[in-house]
Amino acid sequence: MAKIDQVEIAQIDIAPKVKRTDAIQSFVTQETVMVTVRCDDGSAGTGYTYTIGTGGSSIVALLNDHLVPRLIGRDPQQYEAIWRDLFFHTHATAVGAITSLALAAIDTALWDRNARAAGLPLWRLAGGAQARVPVYTTEGGWLHIEPAQLVEQTLAAKADGFLGAKIKVGKPHVAQDIARLSAVREAVGADFELMVDANQSFTAAEAIRRARQYAPLDLAWFEEPMPAEHVRGHAQLLASTSVPIAVGESMYHPSQFAEYIQQGACSIVQADVARVGGITPWLKIAHLAEAHNIAMCPHFLMELHVSLCAAVPNARWVEYIPQLDDLTTSRLRIEGGHAVAPETPGLGIEWDAEQLKARRKFAPIVVRG
Repeated sequence: MAKIDQVEIAQIDIAPKVKRTDAIQSFVTQETVMVTVRCDDGSAGTGYTYTIGTGGSSIVALLNDHLVPRLIGRDPQQYEAIWRDLFFHTHATAVGAITSLALAAIDTALWDRNARAAGLPLWRLAGGAQARVPVYTTEGGWLHIEPAQLVEQTLAAKADGFLGAKIKVGKPHVAQDIARLSAVREAVGADFELMVDANQSFTAAEAIRRARQYAPLDLAWFEEPMPAEHVRGHAQLLASTSVPIAVGESMYHPSQFAEYIQQGACSIVQADVARVGGITPWLKIAHLAEAHNIAMCPHFLMELHVSLCAAVPNARWVEYIPQLDDLTTSRLRIEGGHAVAPETPGLGIEWDAEQLKARRKFAPIVVRG
């Protein structure tokens, strides 16, 4: 039985590929916190987590001070026991973003190690439901983009083979949102999916009002219309509209998704593997959604989510936002509007060692037994 005998922690900051703005924030920097577990049999795995500009140092401190030391001597295949132990060890700070993000760095490293040791790609080890998943783009559609450019970008995305595109909403008046969306819908036609994302910016009353205006545009979904804590408001909204309601980007534990589903407050689940604490809880959320006939359309992290979407039968879309290109030699493969799951053992992400070394924020922290 292999045992973990060394763990490394690193942080690499990456600038966004383009300017990214929404109704409440800007994507400033991807603070990419990485964990590599090494075992006494020579096997190893690397996982990661991220922020959009704040909290990276807090994640590193939580890993170094409280989580990583508890990995030494553990069997890496006992990822369920490890995740639960670490979650309850930090119970005073859970459920919360920093704790879940830190857990994700460890959990994804364990899955990478275990898949590599088994000689299997992650998507096959985790279920192997489908090798290809439709892909839509969000690298465009940002709230600051003017209608003419928005139309141009969305037409280009359709020409490039994407099957859908997401557009940010949340302009001061609903008429401004409708003008942008209508221009795009008219340009791309009825056979191209459009998603909209409000990034939690509306009250319940305003979300209901806007959904009524959005409905004639035949949207694939209305994403994060209200703060994620407002479960009842989402249930009221869903009961009032034919537009599918998508949530999950700002939720951090399977129990939060269970509450939404139990209260009939969402149509689509968008669990982010980093923000929910890793692959282990992500799969629980996916199967919970499947049991209720709800689709998984995860947020961001396309390089990892392509494999997770391929692992489960109810994944409907992969979100295209390239962010790791500067740190990897692998690329997301897209064919016929579908993201293709990688066949290489592990997570399917091949890191560029030279770039990681050149861009790291500090010398790796090494914890040994």
